[in-house]
Amino acid sequence: MAKTLDGIKSIEQFDLEDKRLFLRLDLNVPLDDQGRIADDTRIRAALPTIQCAIEKGAKIVLASHLGRPKKMPEDRAKNSLEPVADYLNEALNKEILLVEEPRSDATKALLAGLKPSQIILLENLRFDPGEEKNDREFAQVLASFSDVYINDAFGASHRAHASIVALPELMEKKGIGFLMKKEIEMLDRIKYNPAPPFLAILGGAKVSDKIVVLEKLLETSQGILIGGAMAYTFLSAQGIPVGTSLVEKEKLNFARDLLSRLSLREKKFLLPIDHVIVKSIKDPSTAKVTESTSIPDGWMGVDIGPKTRAQYAAEIAKAKTIFWNGPMGVFEVKELSEGTFGVAKAIAQSSSFNVVGGGDSAAAAEASGVADKFTHISTGGGASLEYLEGAKLPGLEAVRFVKRTSDPLEVEV
Repeated sequence: MAKTLDGIKSIEQFDLEDKRLFLRLDLNVPLDDQGRIADDTRIRAALPTIQCAIEKGAKIVLASHLGRPKKMPEDRAKNSLEPVADYLNEALNKEILLVEEPRSDATKALLAGLKPSQIILLENLRFDPGEEKNDREFAQVLASFSDVYINDAFGASHRAHASIVALPELMEKKGIGFLMKKEIEMLDRIKYNPAPPFLAILGGAKVSDKIVVLEKLLETSQGILIGGAMAYTFLSAQGIPVGTSLVEKEKLNFARDLLSRLSLREKKFLLPIDHVIVKSIKDPSTAKVTESTSIPDGWMGVDIGPKTRAQYAAEIAKAKTIFWNGPMGVFEVKELSEGTFGVAKAIAQSSSFNVVGGGDSAAAAEASGVADKFTHISTGGGASLEYLEGAKLPGLEAVRFVKRTSDPLEVEV
């Protein structure tokens, strides 16, 4: 087990026979316009932990959030976990009982007579204002029908919410599931022991979203490849014309300072040498490739070009460890996806230990058709970045046992 997990128990270490188990999962899946699940990755990732609980004979209460409901009751229908309940009913061959109000006595009543063929699923936790406020009163309600608490919601564990922090702080028996354990073990190899050469690939829209992780990766990696809209901020900082491409003007000084520091160090920091550009993002039919690094006036960069793809693929092939977070362009549009998918396929074909840092990168990996070739695809974009930045995840610390003289198995933190 990763050193980070010292003092944290895993679900297989608990006696769950006939115990009331509160299983906090990340079932925050995207839904299409018809309310159907568009990507079931997070649900599939949670199934091994649920199956373990079933095999151990637990009385299971599943809980998760979905989306960011703000206006109630207007947002209730489009953020309901009902589609997830239907999915789990079929995937687990169990009757999933969706409880609309966790604060009611319904959960206790159902648990009292719960059959082995039934599992309780609480409705979207964020429907209750106490969840995002980390409200102790709401946590006490949840604790009142729980004997054991297991957190397997890595993607939500960087949030100090009631079901992530306040609840486990009230519980004596608590731990993590298989997904959480795997996420930490995979990221720890990137964070503490990356085999050289270690290559980081960063994309996405904003430099500001990745300043801290960029600084950390510069310390541990041998090279960084930059793509996505954040590349245009760095190019603009060098005085290179980028047309109407997205540039964070308030981060130009940071970009100049970083580039200046890099010039004094033996670090590869590669920026795109050509681009796919369009007149308008709404009209991908205008797409063409630039001859050089410059982007002409009136045109917008939306993907890395073929020369850059070849250069990046060559670097990827040499790497022994790879961390990738952020697409190279607007991969959701077919005509603008070649850069992102090219990077995904190059990583998949490499002999590296590689981790995809969740979020849009995970979606891109899935869309590329080579997701099964990666070492690990994280289910938590924000959580994985914060963890690599060096932050302690509130959800992980809340299940860590503090040393007590009566229990020699517990460790001091």
